[in-house]
Amino acid sequence: MDILITSMKQKDPSDTANLLRQINIFSELKPGELRELIPFCEYIELNSGDLLFSEGDPGDALFIVESGELVVRKAEEYSEGPEIHLARYIPGSSFGELDLFCGEQRKADALASKETEVLRFPKKGMDIQDFFESRSLIAAQILHRLLVLVSDRIRRANDLVKENSPLVQELKKQVYRDKLTGIYNQNYLTETLRDHIHKSGAPLTLLISKPDNFKELNDSYGHEAGDRAIRIMAKGLRDLIGDDNRTARYKGNAMAVILYGRDRREAYATAQAIQTCISSLDLSPVIGSDPFQMTASVGIGIYPDISTDGEKLIRLTHELPLEGRQRGGSRILVYRKKEKQP
Repeated sequence: MDILITSMKQKDPSDTANLLRQINIFSELKPGELRELIPFCEYIELNSGDLLFSEGDPGDALFIVESGELVVRKAEEYSEGPEIHLARYIPGSSFGELDLFCGEQRKADALASKETEVLRFPKKGMDIQDFFESRSLIAAQILHRLLVLVSDRIRRANDLVKENSPLVQELKKQVYRDKLTGIYNQNYLTETLRDHIHKSGAPLTLLISKPDNFKELNDSYGHEAGDRAIRIMAKGLRDLIGDDNRTARYKGNAMAVILYGRDRREAYATAQAIQTCISSLDLSPVIGSDPFQMTASVGIGIYPDISTDGEKLIRLTHELPLEGRQRGGSRILVYRKKEKQP
């Protein structure tokens, strides 16, 4: 592939200086200082499809698009699918500043999507250190502008990832929402208890319920019917509790509820309400008119009585409805530490 490098003599120095001035790190240089950059620059002409650089090449220059368009692309890792277009650069835009000053390798390919001309600084074969040594005062100004640019990007990134930003809310939704039911998932339950224990430490109660006869429903009507029944259970539980942040799907068909500031009596009453909710669910969308009613056992685990570790609290509470089913079902069990034998 032949790439044409245009002689700077063919270019009007004032046009090149104006192009450089559009770039943040050069924007505060005086006209005479901008002209001093020109001997360190070169223009590159690209035909459509020509590569400017490839992934893994040294990041030894920054580029300014003078005309045309550049596309930065990367092949998706572990995939034979289409390449991902990461960015498009149009006339007046620049890229590569951080790679240049940090000595990083290129992390993607850049190619022209049409006939394109770019300005390269410094020109090929010239190390940026050569520029620093020969133009130290100008270099200091450029580095200062680069630091301002980096600081601004960090600030904007911080603004972007603030707790209530739409981006963070969407990421939380992807990480903490159960795909089948739409309620929170095991990750959310585990991290919520961990954060509460570390930040507050106030007592709380965890309820975990499981239907006693879910296997019968699965065996009789199939796994798809089982999934639909789980969605119905999750909605019923969320409607019952009335606080989306306190309900979660744990494992399989187990559902968890977090109670803050409730005593044992109130926790037991909530467990009874959960049993009634599950036994009263309308499963006709799943099983039609067949006479099938789910029953549930509920485990009650209290922090810090059981453990000061959130994950252990969840695990021990989850064992209780399993034991309740073994005892015949429709049981509410409160975890109690076993007395040490003398």
